[in-house]
Amino acid sequence: MLGLWLIVLLLILGRVLRLPRSMTLAMVGALWLGILALHLVAPGGAAAGSVGGNAAGWLVLGVFAVLVLGYRRLLARLRSRAAAPSQPSPAPAPDPGLSEAEIERYARHLVLHQVGGAGQMRLRGARVLVVGAGGLGSPLCLYLAAAGVGHVTLADDDTVTLSNLQRQVIFRDDLRGEPKSYAAAEAMLKLNPHLDVTPLIRRVTEADTDLIAGHDLVIDGTDSFAGRAAINRACVAAGVPLIWGAIGQWEGQVTLFDPARGGPCMACLFPQAPERDAPCAEAGVIGALPGVIGSIMALEAIKHLTGAGQGLRGRMMLFDGLYGESRMIGTARNPDCPVCAGKSALAPDAARS
Repeated sequence: MLGLWLIVLLLILGRVLRLPRSMTLAMVGALWLGILALHLVAPGGAAAGSVGGNAAGWLVLGVFAVLVLGYRRLLARLRSRAAAPSQPSPAPAPDPGLSEAEIERYARHLVLHQVGGAGQMRLRGARVLVVGAGGLGSPLCLYLAAAGVGHVTLADDDTVTLSNLQRQVIFRDDLRGEPKSYAAAEAMLKLNPHLDVTPLIRRVTEADTDLIAGHDLVIDGTDSFAGRAAINRACVAAGVPLIWGAIGQWEGQVTLFDPARGGPCMACLFPQAPERDAPCAEAGVIGALPGVIGSIMALEAIKHLTGAGQGLRGRMMLFDGLYGESRMIGTARNPDCPVCAGKSALAPDAARS
């Protein structure tokens, strides 16, 4: 029957194009509803006859398909429950320090007197929330993993598409349709298995203060003003430092927002949204630029977590890739900032660079 052949063709097409399973099932469901409607509206018509069968037969087929899908989902849940440990895990043994494999892996860090063994252990014990696994998040996640940042939470609600691959180098062509957070987490663990990476298929909003409070540092790699502003408000409320980067066309900028330790927040510098908040899809971006800015963000995160060098609290780095120029400008808190005004700063000796 033509109707069944069309359904089979859609299933094959979804597999060839690597479409998400939910999208393929949605297309098949829409086709089934259309065929059923033809039989119900004009049961003896030429259109209904061309797809074959009758209303009762197609209805039975639909019910059968729903039962099969439901059974498979139930079976998967039962298997996952059976695999879960029934007893609480024993308390972990005291941390003996870096293993021999870790010492060899991080050897170039260990010989840097600004990092050394103490700094590497700080990286190992750090908890970092990365928001966005796209252009900035790609090099950022890879360098955090390579550096040995022990606990990374990665939040992104998007999936990998073909247009991402021009600049989002953490993904591969065969990962199209996969959730970015899971695909990026897999790449990080393949690069460094000594990590704890938690992928979240979701956005981080102003209401996520508790999530942010469980981390030492937040790194924002999102691409909309509204999203960045919400993350900034949540970080201010939780008192957690925020490394912030932005790119567009050939230019990028990086800074550290940390009003709890005397620095400004994002709203101090950008109190209002721009008239046109054009994403990369509209304004364009040169493919290598996210690699430059994302790598600088990773470097600043490593410096912040280890206490090495001078960070970007109270400063913003501007980079122009078209002319190969960079410059540093000073930033300061706005005493009338609607977001961070009135937040008491910690003593200077409590601040990290």
